Amino acid sequence: MFHEPVIPPNTGNAIRLAAGTGCHLHLIEPLGFDLSEPKLRRAGLDYHDLAGVTVHADLDAAWAAIAPKRVFAFTTQAERWYTDVAYRDGDVLLFGTEPTGLPDSVLADPHLTDQLRIPMLPGRRSMNLSNSAAVAVYEAWRQLGFPAGT
Repeated sequence: MFHEPVIPPNTGNAIRLAAGTGCHLHLIEPLGFDLSEPKLRRAGLDYHDLAGVTVHADLDAAWAAIAPKRVFAFTTQAERWYTDVAYRDGDVLLFGTEPTGLPDSVLADPHLTDQLRIPMLPGRRSMNLSNSAAVAVYEAWRQLGFPAGT
């Protein structure tokens, strides 16, 4: 789940990630681009029809539609690493907008199960959004045994 993404190629890459792994990409509006933008389409190549993507008007609409049991917010402010979680089918991995991350109001949302971080070297601000999503999705998919993967 991307909260208010603003850089089209990151979302295009995430669409390709969803197509390749079978996860579903949820986008929370407002988006900083139109889903038909050429940069987004170029990054997603021809994977748009192979990926599950849902756009939600806001975070409350997403919670109502998904009714998640567990939500993990990814933030550089977290103490716990993303590898410390035993992921389950249906978990939501929540990522913030580029370049500011998740706002405090979202980090305080009662739907959140935990906040997680991807380790980096000291002094680094953050990782690219689509790269972060790929790291986390593949760890969760690995733990689940790569269902339907070849």
